[in-house]
Amino acid sequence: MTGWKGECDLIDPMCGSGTIPIEAALIARNIAPGVFRKEFAFEKWNDFDQDLFDMIYNDDSQEREFTHKIYGYDNNPQANEIATHNVKAAGVSKDIVLKLQPFQQFEQPAEKSMIITNPPYGERISTNNLLGLYQMIGERLKHAFIGNTAWVLSYREECFDQIGLKPTAKIPLFNGALECEFRKYEIFDGKYKEFKKQEGEGEGENEESGFKSREPREFKPRESRKPGEFKSRDDRPREFRPRDSKPREFGSKEDRPRGEFKPREFRKDGDRERKPFDRERRPGGSGEFKPKREFKPRKREDGE
Repeated sequence: MTGWKGECDLIDPMCGSGTIPIEAALIARNIAPGVFRKEFAFEKWNDFDQDLFDMIYNDDSQEREFTHKIYGYDNNPQANEIATHNVKAAGVSKDIVLKLQPFQQFEQPAEKSMIITNPPYGERISTNNLLGLYQMIGERLKHAFIGNTAWVLSYREECFDQIGLKPTAKIPLFNGALECEFRKYEIFDGKYKEFKKQEGEGEGENEESGFKSREPREFKPRESRKPGEFKSRDDRPREFRPRDSKPREFGSKEDRPRGEFKPREFRKDGDRERKPFDRERRPGGSGEFKPKREFKPRKREDGE
């Protein structure tokens, strides 16, 4: 993703256990990943061809020379010790220089270099002042890495904001289950427009990252319109008709097309006519209750 193939020095100022420096050394020399492993699981397959594997494993015709150096720094003595052991196990000790040094002491390299680093972002490795750490990263890049390119992998947007530099590329990727971003910073001295003009990358595609820069959108000023004039989406003028300011008369026929409004009349309790309850109106015709069907008891037969 960075486009680095070993054409210049590479620096990881927060290398930790040495993962990035070791991977960079293998890329620079074009060494197959995992070539220093003692065994592979596929060697136990029933149809495993030992002769074919030995021929492929010992073929180093595609490897190349590396004339630059890879530097890995860290301020943790234990991490530096682990990185030293891992570098030796990978067989790339002559290409990697490890040093116990905090990022605050980073100085401008003498040769053209590239920084690739994965600083802590508060998930697996904690730090006392996370945002202050990223502020320091931005300060060191701005003042001690002029004329070079830096790639920073991180997780939190607020951490990127603290760097205070404008990235020229943003590549989304996952670090485990975390949705991170890999951002590219071109460190220059002066104004950004002048730097891009010198580099000849003002427009078009970024060859290293494979991403295209966004084209600026054309600004269209708002059209001036006369008061009361409106235009629809198809640009056809619409006539504005103001609302009639004449008050409507309550009770007119236009307002009540269904008929004249008559308010409901309420009667007092003394004016209401009460009808006495008449039992003769019940289904039996008299005051006594008579069911619709006469009840007849069931006759019992002998033996029940």
